[in-house]
Amino acid sequence: MTAFALEGVGLVRRYGGFTALDDVSLRLEPGEIRGLIGPNGAGKSTLMDTLCGRGGSTGGRVVLKGRDISGLSAEARRRAGLARSFQKTNIFPALTVKEQVALAARAAETDNTDEVLDALGLSHLARHRAADIAYGDQRRLDLALALVGRPSVLLLDEPAAGLSIKESIVLARLLKDLAGSWNVTVLLVEHDMEVIFTVSDRITVLNLGKVLAEGTREEIRANPEVVRAYLGSSVS
Repeated sequence: MTAFALEGVGLVRRYGGFTALDDVSLRLEPGEIRGLIGPNGAGKSTLMDTLCGRGGSTGGRVVLKGRDISGLSAEARRRAGLARSFQKTNIFPALTVKEQVALAARAAETDNTDEVLDALGLSHLARHRAADIAYGDQRRLDLALALVGRPSVLLLDEPAAGLSIKESIVLARLLKDLAGSWNVTVLLVEHDMEVIFTVSDRITVLNLGKVLAEGTREEIRANPEVVRAYLGSSVS
């Protein structure tokens, strides 16, 4: 039996008396793009933090390709093949595009700098400072930093934030192509429903720290509980 690419099993996270995640489980197949959606405060970013080992103690287990990594630090999980990007770009404005990717490659102990730049369409900007490139290119650079070392699983937290509709769709298609050609599994948090429904193989919906629904794009669109959670606006 083939191991899941990533499993979160019975994940719980509390902050004082507040339960941010309440027995959340999900399983991602190898090469899958899984959309993760929900209202503000549903627990999406907390789930991403929990999976990648950030933000404090947690109940439950995280399993990467059949290996229990629950006891590993965020850095050790990254080396094991679990990468993460954040809502805000994680770039250094004074460094060139290539310098940043090369720096990340050294940290990952795998130098595939040129491959990553080519895959993200950034080769022609390699010698430009990050501060001098367009915002859409900065978002792709942030994605490039997460892809260094060819991780097996990529957690993306709103990669299309601040992009135009056209830029978002271009990024979504790029992400779909990369998942197929690099065989990387993706968990994608994104408020842009056009992006989610364009690229996701399946979608998990969180609400109030619990899994509200899971299914295909068509099943999620037609789920009345999902529509009610979004007040009928975000999934129409």
